[in-house]
Amino acid sequence: MDESCIFCLIASGQDKEAEVIKQSKDLVCFRDICPAAPHHYLVIPRKHIQSCFSLNRRHVNLVERMAQMGKAVLQEQGITDMTDIMLGFHQPPFISVSHLHLHVLAPASQITDFDYKFIPNTPSFVEEHSLRRRIQNFDPDPGANQSHLKLLFQKILPS
Repeated sequence: MDESCIFCLIASGQDKEAEVIKQSKDLVCFRDICPAAPHHYLVIPRKHIQSCFSLNRRHVNLVERMAQMGKAVLQEQGITDMTDIMLGFHQPPFISVSHLHLHVLAPASQITDFDYKFIPNTPSFVEEHSLRRRIQNFDPDPGANQSHLKLLFQKILPS
């Protein structure tokens, strides 16, 4: 746990203002404080993981469980059209909190105000299923990924 991370504080129950919607032993879901859609939730791991760039193939199951929790929350909140939802992650440097968090939005057709932040598969936002595919073959050995990371950052932050 990172004591300076607001999401770590929410995950550990130390932030009493956050409205936790659902939790499990390793995940927590709560409402986004600046909703961009009628239903906008964040699903976070209790363990501090900095961002989607910190993930590798060992995390595929974690990303899947985050998506499952997000979909379950939407269904519990009365969302029946699961084709009009968006699940995804902001990518650095386009993140406001350096703790991995899945955005769960519905209806996606009603995303407002910050819609430019949620354009799928852009440098700022990657959909959950695309991130899973990306990390599926990503080796957890940091040395094995140096050239891949360099290419990834060049695509996102061209010089």
